[in-house]
Amino acid sequence: MADKIDLATVSYVLGILSIIFAFVSPVAGLVLGVIGLTQSKKHGVARAKKLNTIGIILSIILLIVSMIALFYSISNGLTNFFPSI
Repeated sequence: MADKIDLATVSYVLGILSIIFAFVSPVAGLVLGVIGLTQSKKHGVARAKKLNTIGIILSIILLIVSMIALFYSISNGLTNFFPSI
């Protein structure tokens, strides 16, 4: 029979994954951070709550930076990145 899943450990792992995915895909990091934060609040795991909060903050910051870079590149075209074009 399968053992009962320890949701406190799951929220801790989601916090670590949210930090990692914040750099790869900020939207995925944000989703994992929010899920982990709700789980850590339910089970009272302070360390997982800190990790998930860090993951959420990093995801929001990197999402804003990527949106600014996207809008900058759309408004200026590719000539600033590739001057020979």
